[in-house]
Amino acid sequence: MKILFLSLFTVCFTASLSAQIDCGCGPAADSTLQYAPINKEEINKQVDSIMKFAIQSHAFPGAQLLVAKDNEIIYHRSFGFQTYDSITPVENNDLYDLASVTKIAGTLPAVMKLVDEGKINLDAKFSRYWKPWKHRKDKRDITVREILAHQAGLEPYIVFLNDVLKKNGKFKHRFIRDKKSRRFSVQTYNDLYMNKRFVRKMYRKINRSHISPEKKYKYSGLTFLLFPKIIENLTGEPYELYVQENFYTPLGAENFMFNPLEHDFPIEQIIPTEEDSVYRKNYVRGWVHDENASLMGGVSGNAGLFATADDLAKLMQMYMNMGTYGGHRYISKRTLKEFTRVQYPENDNRRGLGFDKPLLNNPTLDIAEASPNPEVSMNSFGHSGFTGTFVWADPDNKMVFVFLSNRVYPTRNNTAIYDLHIRPSLMQVFYRYFNEN
Repeated sequence: MKILFLSLFTVCFTASLSAQIDCGCGPAADSTLQYAPINKEEINKQVDSIMKFAIQSHAFPGAQLLVAKDNEIIYHRSFGFQTYDSITPVENNDLYDLASVTKIAGTLPAVMKLVDEGKINLDAKFSRYWKPWKHRKDKRDITVREILAHQAGLEPYIVFLNDVLKKNGKFKHRFIRDKKSRRFSVQTYNDLYMNKRFVRKMYRKINRSHISPEKKYKYSGLTFLLFPKIIENLTGEPYELYVQENFYTPLGAENFMFNPLEHDFPIEQIIPTEEDSVYRKNYVRGWVHDENASLMGGVSGNAGLFATADDLAKLMQMYMNMGTYGGHRYISKRTLKEFTRVQYPENDNRRGLGFDKPLLNNPTLDIAEASPNPEVSMNSFGHSGFTGTFVWADPDNKMVFVFLSNRVYPTRNNTAIYDLHIRPSLMQVFYRYFNEN
C-alpha cells in the first residue's frame, strides 16, 4: 500500500510538473538551501542583545531566528526557554504553532497552484467556488481577488467559541462532549469532542456575516475558514493531504503538519502557547491556539499549521525564487509575481494576494512606524502570526527571515513583542550588515 501511494504521488507530481513545463513555466536550476553560517561578532553581539532584552522584558520566554541570504542559511539560533520556568531550552528543531502564517503556508500555495491550473480565476466571483454566496445579495459579486487582498469589507473575525459556551462558562451539551462518538467525532482538545455538524453552523454564520459597503482595506480571516472546503471540492482531495503531497513532501519540509500529536510528534519539542482559562482550561501545547481553527478540528486555512524554522525557510525560499526550489517548479513565476504585488494601492491597501507587504510609504518611516522594517524592499512579502511567528522574503536582497516565538505565553494580552519593536530591530541588524559589507 505504501509503495502504491508513493507511485501514485510520483505520477501525479510528475504530471503536474509536465503541465507547468508545457505552459512555459517549467523547473529552474536553483539549488536547495545550504547551511553556511557566518560567525560575525557584530551580528552575534547585536542579536544577542536584542533577544536578551526581549526575554528579560517578557516579550516571550524564548524564540529562534533563521536568516537565509543568497540561497544559504547564514544564521539559525535559539534563545531562552519554552516557558518562563526556565526548565526546557528552546532548540532549533522545535515545532511552533504558526497561527496566521498558515494563510500563506497552507491555504495560499494550494490556491496559487489552482490558479495555475485554471481551476480558480482571481477575477471571478468568489460565489463561483462558494455556492451559498450566490444567494447572498451583499456577497455574490465579491471577487476572489478582493477576498485575498482583504478588500472585500468582510468582518475581521467571528468568535465561534461564544456559540459553544453557556453564560456560566460551561459547554453546551449539544455541541461538545467529553467522550468521542459517531456524532461527536471532531476532537478539539484532550477530552473535548465537537459535534461534527457544528462546522455547518460556522459556515452559515460566515455566509450571513456583515459586509461593509465601503470598499477599503479591512483584514479578515473569515474566508480562510472556507478555503479548505473549496480546495477539497476543486481537487477531490482533503486540503491537508493536498498541501502535504504537492508542497511539503517534495520540498523536504516534513515537519509541516496539522494536529502534530496525531502524527506522534514528540510533545516535548512542541512549543506551548497560551494558558487558556476559558476553553481548554489548561495551557495549550500540541493543539492549535486559534479557537476557530480548533473548532474545525485543528485543520483550517486561517490557522492550525505547525512547522519548524527549517521548513518555513524552504517554503519562503521557494516563494522568493518565484516558484522553484531544488530544481522543481511548484508555482508559475507569473502567478507568484501577481500574488506578491500590491493589488489596490489607490485605496491605500498595501496587501498582495494573501501576502502581507510593506507599508506604501515604508522607506520614509522610522523603525517604530515601519512595517515590517524600513530597510526591506517594496517587492518583499510575508506574513505574521498571532502566536508570535513571522516570515518574510525579500527577492531584491535575496534574503529570507524566519522568526518564531510563543509571545502569547502565558497570555495573549502580552504585547511587548510589538511595543519593543523586537522583530524590526532583528531584521535591521542583517540589513545594515549586508548594506555596509
